[in-house]
Amino acid sequence: MADQPVVDVENLGKTVDSGGQPLTILRDITFSVAAGETVAIVGASGSGKSTLLGLLAGLDLPSSGAIRLDGLTLADLDEDARAVQRGRLLGFVFQSFQLLPALTALENVMLPLELAGRRDAAKIAADWLRRVGLGERLAHYPKHLSGGEQQRVALARAFAPAPRLVLADEPTGNLDAATGRQIIDLMFDLNAKQGTTLILVTHDEAIAARCGRVLGLDAGWLAG
Repeated sequence: MADQPVVDVENLGKTVDSGGQPLTILRDITFSVAAGETVAIVGASGSGKSTLLGLLAGLDLPSSGAIRLDGLTLADLDEDARAVQRGRLLGFVFQSFQLLPALTALENVMLPLELAGRRDAAKIAADWLRRVGLGERLAHYPKHLSGGEQQRVALARAFAPAPRLVLADEPTGNLDAATGRQIIDLMFDLNAKQGTTLILVTHDEAIAARCGRVLGLDAGWLAG
């Protein structure tokens, strides 16, 4: 259906064992995200933001409630099937870049494309690296790139497979303020041009304000 949400979260809860006692991290979370929306998730440290992002990615399963991505209920899928859906639907941008050190910038961006069976992975990856301003850095390894350049590679890797949804976890957390602003400008520009849905976790109110909607988490409860 054309109006089907990309993300649909219903009565989501997550409880883990903590020293033999239950610890509730998320409580009765309900929201949906339409195609093309930009949504910020904000809250104090320990409020459950990263846990929620991990659940949306299918990296973990909720204790209660349901998450549907593109109409598919994640809990109905086994681990391998969830991995397939991640590859098909999702792009990721992490605070710590998460580039593979033994691969060049080009090879890092090629990786998700190759996993998806794209035979033109090298061309697509090179084109995306040029789009993020790294056309002269294709053969460079992460250790030879600055933090800002590494995050540009990560943005290219996230957007190159044309995902429906990009999840970003504190994408400027390891960058200085000026570089962080450049990365955020680039991420929002790429997102708008691709028509991608974006959900990002951030402590930065200025970044959150650039999103179409802000969801606040407070001690595991959805506050807005």
